[in-house]
Amino acid sequence: MNGEGPKYLMFRSIPNPNGKTEIWSVDSKSGGFPLGQIKWFGRWRQYCFFPASDTIFNTDCMRDISAKIKEVMARRKMGARLKKI
Repeated sequence: MNGEGPKYLMFRSIPNPNGKTEIWSVDSKSGGFPLGQIKWFGRWRQYCFFPASDTIFNTDCMRDISAKIKEVMARRKMGARLKKI
């Protein structure tokens, strides 16, 4: 994400009932309503974006979501490395 953060989106951590992986709510900055979630997708072994139904995203929003996923994945990989030490 650029230095000033996402223009249209807010990312907030939400509790995960199983506690194993992070879940992030992706919300509209202007209305505060949920647009989807970033959460772990086990079959692909990576975090993915799960959009809410009837949502539309422009290239700026998709770039910001992608950047957040990359950030969360990097943190996960760093945590896995630290566990091996």
